[in-house]
Amino acid sequence: MPPFLVDLFIILLVMVAAFAALVRYLETVGVFFPSREMTMSPAQFDLPWEDVFFHSRDGVKLHGWFFKNPHARSTLLFAHGNAGNISDRLFKVKFFYDLGLNVFIFDYRGYGKSDGRPSEAGIYLDAQAACDYLQSRHDINMDNLIFYGASLGGVVVIDLAVHRKAALLVVESSITNATDMARVHYPFVPSFLLNLRFDSIAKVRNIKTPKLFIHSPEDEVVPYWVGQKLFEAACEPKQFLEVNGGHNDGSITAEPTAAHEFTLILKSRELI
Repeated sequence: MPPFLVDLFIILLVMVAAFAALVRYLETVGVFFPSREMTMSPAQFDLPWEDVFFHSRDGVKLHGWFFKNPHARSTLLFAHGNAGNISDRLFKVKFFYDLGLNVFIFDYRGYGKSDGRPSEAGIYLDAQAACDYLQSRHDINMDNLIFYGASLGGVVVIDLAVHRKAALLVVESSITNATDMARVHYPFVPSFLLNLRFDSIAKVRNIKTPKLFIHSPEDEVVPYWVGQKLFEAACEPKQFLEVNGGHNDGSITAEPTAAHEFTLILKSRELI
């Protein structure tokens, strides 16, 4: 091979390796945005709470808040999105609590007071550990357990529903898989270079748990067609609830009509 071709080949290899490293970096900094600072306290929302520490199967110490509602028939396990920590979701916690639910919200590894660093495999283990913690309590009805996940949390609870039983799976503003989202936000990245999978669409096809999908046509982060595609892939029983607003302000808690519809769904399943 002529020397100039050898040099060209080496240059191409270096460029490919550099590009692959850039993709790995973007996956790390573009997916997980943990914060250690607890910005708000449940006391500010007049919520009674318990500080809970528990461990994942691989030994990571995790933290959460348990909100015991004396009138609850059901318990909602809350998996939050990719940024901040549990203290940023207290307005949603109060919404669920005021519906008459127990609420257990936890931080993934690397978030809030939880040890470790976030990873795809790790956050799945964290959700399983949170569910197992609820199982260890003797003051809740595990037959009336609701898995709720928003955005990245939707990916987490879909995976959790593969491994643990729930009465209802609620997925809000979430994704199909990493490949679809890369096409939306990083169309120049070949899918074979992705390390993260977040393959909810493959998992949800076989989940028999009743499912509720919530999405807004105005979502600027996870397009509406992504939410519809996830819903269409899911097996029955399933429902779709359309809400208004953007990714971070479009929610069942943001408008009375959506909140009412959500309440009716819980009532129809005798969860409240």
